[in-house]
Amino acid sequence: MHARFTFIFIAALLTAGVAPLAQADQLAAIKSKGELVCGVLGTDEPNSFVDPKTRAIIGYEVDLCHAIARKIGVKPVIKQLAVAARIPELQQGRVDLLAASLTHTREREALIDFSLSTFVTGQRVMVKNSSGITTLAQLAGKKVLTVKGGTQEPNIRRAVPSVSVVTYESAVQAFVALQQGKGIGYVNDEVSLLDNYAKLGAARKDYTILPQSISTETLALGIKKGETAVKAMVDGVLRELEKSGEADKLFVKWYGPATPIKFDKRHFKIDSDKVAA
Repeated sequence: MHARFTFIFIAALLTAGVAPLAQADQLAAIKSKGELVCGVLGTDEPNSFVDPKTRAIIGYEVDLCHAIARKIGVKPVIKQLAVAARIPELQQGRVDLLAASLTHTREREALIDFSLSTFVTGQRVMVKNSSGITTLAQLAGKKVLTVKGGTQEPNIRRAVPSVSVVTYESAVQAFVALQQGKGIGYVNDEVSLLDNYAKLGAARKDYTILPQSISTETLALGIKKGETAVKAMVDGVLRELEKSGEADKLFVKWYGPATPIKFDKRHFKIDSDKVAA
């Protein structure tokens, strides 16, 4: 009996010693399998969305994944995820990297690690003009719509404590619900709202994006907790893109004057680990 307990004790020690090593070797595992699996939303233009012609998922964050895969020397594999499934999929090893419009927050730092900030934006609210809403304060006691599992819901609750929030599985569903009159407002990142607004076409005259932001959002790539080699590789690629000017070219490609977003220029650099305010 004593020998059996001794064996179990030694086995436990060995397991405890091996586990951290296995976790910290994700980069080697990515190289071994020959592919980098990037989890994306696929519904958030222009970060990641389905090309109507090719049916492939493309976008700003998809291009970042391709750049990282090239540097590692592996094939990029793009996997579409729901907003609420992003972090669990990364934690469980079903994806190697999150490029899914992920806001870097203090709360999430307890669950995963983050790359350098890849985008800085804000969250705002779109309303129908017929609602008469012109300020955030007027949303008090009203129903607003947004995507489930993101930072939009807690941020609008902080900005307007008495607001009623209804969430949907995707931002697309929430936006359609606004058009169907299921809520007074639709909450999302500024970029997504501008893209939605552009796609309204002639109906744009019926909608307004309120001028006040409810937060400052710093987006980053999500990395499995403790994977220092992967983080160093990802951050190194992002720094190279910034230094070479490729980061700015990607911004112009997906957000610049010739796009539906029509940003005149980039007001941030990929150079720090910022946290959403």
